[in-house]
Amino acid sequence: MATPVVIAITNQKGGVGKTTTTINLAHFLAKEGARVLLVDFDPQGNASSGLGVDKSKLTKTVLDVVQKKALLKDVIVHTEVKRVDLVPATPQLANAEVELAGAERRFVRLRDALETVEGYDYILIDSPPSLSLLTVNGLIAAQYVLLPVQAEFYALEGLGQLLETMQLIRKGMNPTLELVGVLVTMMDSRTTLSNQVHAEIKKHFPGKVFETTIPRNVRIAEAPSHGIPVGMYDRWSKGARAYKALAVEVQTRLEQKRRNV
Repeated sequence: MATPVVIAITNQKGGVGKTTTTINLAHFLAKEGARVLLVDFDPQGNASSGLGVDKSKLTKTVLDVVQKKALLKDVIVHTEVKRVDLVPATPQLANAEVELAGAERRFVRLRDALETVEGYDYILIDSPPSLSLLTVNGLIAAQYVLLPVQAEFYALEGLGQLLETMQLIRKGMNPTLELVGVLVTMMDSRTTLSNQVHAEIKKHFPGKVFETTIPRNVRIAEAPSHGIPVGMYDRWSKGARAYKALAVEVQTRLEQKRRNV
């Protein structure tokens, strides 16, 4: 079995469409025939709710895995989305920060756990909106980072810090970590601001910004309350079509990288 491609979807800013992107990318990669494992690594647990999981009924979560109280394979739950499995999270995950503060191998707990699973083509990590121990675990476990950036005035603020963290991780724990692409979200191409920010992001990340942008779309906002991705909620919506295009673009980029190795 080929090793899965591990992608951390991360931005220390909240509200940029990180979880939405993780869920919908997982769905459309699965629609292309891939088997996907989504790791909810955000204490808000929104990816778990967004995939229809009742968090109050969970007996084990990703917290048990990083605490080494459970094996990853015993925490995986199947979702309503065909070929997408989930490692769920609840707000208790926030305790990991304190509990692991002095623990051995605290930065590689997630990587160690992911090395034990088989049968997936992609593992997507939904990182918390902060530069925390959890985020660092995600970056060390991943081969690639997908960076969602909102098309708004303060979009680039704080990204320098995240890129510095990535540099440090590359120097130390994960020398092959790479940015697979920057995704512009909540784009409204009718407004000058959105277009200006888009141009600014392209200037900041030459050659890294995906052609696909994710529009502001009410269907994308409604889907999580039904516990399904937008592609299942309204497959013809603008939002669903954009995420489908993103999945194709991600696969194409990864294919090119494999060929260049």
